[in-house]
Amino acid sequence: MSRKPRIAVIMDENTSVDGTRYDTSKSYFAAIHRAGGLPFGIPYLADLVAPVVEEFDGFLSVGGRIGFPEAWYVDGDRSQYQRSDRLAVEQALMEGFLARDKAVLGICNGMQMLGCLHGCRMVSDVHASWPGALNHDKRDLLHDVTIRSGTKLAGLVGAETFEVNTFHREALVEVSDGVVAAAHGPDGVIEAIEVPGRSFALGLQWHPEKFASADHPGTRVFDAFVQAARRTD
Repeated sequence: MSRKPRIAVIMDENTSVDGTRYDTSKSYFAAIHRAGGLPFGIPYLADLVAPVVEEFDGFLSVGGRIGFPEAWYVDGDRSQYQRSDRLAVEQALMEGFLARDKAVLGICNGMQMLGCLHGCRMVSDVHASWPGALNHDKRDLLHDVTIRSGTKLAGLVGAETFEVNTFHREALVEVSDGVVAAAHGPDGVIEAIEVPGRSFALGLQWHPEKFASADHPGTRVFDAFVQAARRTD
């Protein structure tokens, strides 16, 4: 029997308070485990990057609210969040996994980093910057997403539209030639991206881990992610 894929999960932190504690939803770990993977939380220690990239099979970049470089934003915009030690470690991990073509899944903050590392740009407040945008920073709001036909995401979720949650203020608004916008909200906001040159490099703006115990198309993302990590053996 082949071993279960080991998935590196970058830890989030309590940036809304003082940034002194790791603070990550258990749902990420439960979703990976349900899909057949073994999740491991990774702290912000630079000397862990090389061994984690070498020894783990996949990388999950979780949601969070940390300060990104100003160059990642459209002209005249900048992050409203505080800088974090997470940024450098997470970026090095994502770049390392991508360079080895190991499976990468970016959720919310992770989608934004995945996109910006491939030349996309973002805004710090999509509700204020995008004409007609929903208020996406509402935990009690569900909205539809429409999946672009012919994308890898369309093939793995098996649905054209479905409801998702929305917990984000920032969003990608400019997509480079290096990625494909794979889903949009009803207001046109980009809800998913994928990197066509990689075996599995997917970003989702919503939080599929919150649906891990439900019969929801988004849970298939974790199944596909863990399966892609399994193929690195």
